[in-house]
Amino acid sequence: MASSPDVTSSADNTPENPDSGSADRHGRVRLRRAAVMAVPATVVAATLAVLTAQGALGVQFAISGMPFVVTADKLEGDGFAQFGSLDHMIEDSPNQGDTGGQVLVVTSVVKNGKLTNLCQSVDLGGIQLVLTAGDKDTKVSVENLAIDSDDITGNASFNNIEIGRDASTFDKVDTRGNPGVYGQQAEKVVITDLYQHNYAATAAVFKLPDLHMRFGSKGCPQ
Repeated sequence: MASSPDVTSSADNTPENPDSGSADRHGRVRLRRAAVMAVPATVVAATLAVLTAQGALGVQFAISGMPFVVTADKLEGDGFAQFGSLDHMIEDSPNQGDTGGQVLVVTSVVKNGKLTNLCQSVDLGGIQLVLTAGDKDTKVSVENLAIDSDDITGNASFNNIEIGRDASTFDKVDTRGNPGVYGQQAEKVVITDLYQHNYAATAAVFKLPDLHMRFGSKGCPQ
């Protein structure tokens, strides 16, 4: 995370109480982190589940600002983590709308995973580009999958979950967030009836058996 110009020091401007200057700086740091921590990554009644990743090794490119939908009958993952983040578009992107070119997202990571009956679709303006895979005998497989979402639903089950952990200290996945950012991680995750509204994704390995891409009037079923 880039340093902010509002935290400065000067040899000619020493406060009378050195502790007050330290507290002021720490307060400013906490305020700057608030934008990232504004969306807490929590589990809600075992029906909200999350899958995604931006951080030291996650999404590091300018997003187009055109969201895409991902659905799957089932996700099974070994190594899971999640934290809040911001995605950025290019300057004066035609897709920024009233966002200012930034989208607040939930960033989640699956270290090793399998997906059954994967569907991905993007609205290109009246026509949908649809991708399907893993809908026969062989499942889609992923390694170090990272997805940035602003809406996720499903039925989730976690093994050995840690909620509220500092995102920079994750040890169940290879991707970590910034220091002081709220996060959660688990040894295993299973999500059924998964739906995601996404802005970006990366993966070290993404194997798509029975891949089919087509244009159509309808996107992935929700």
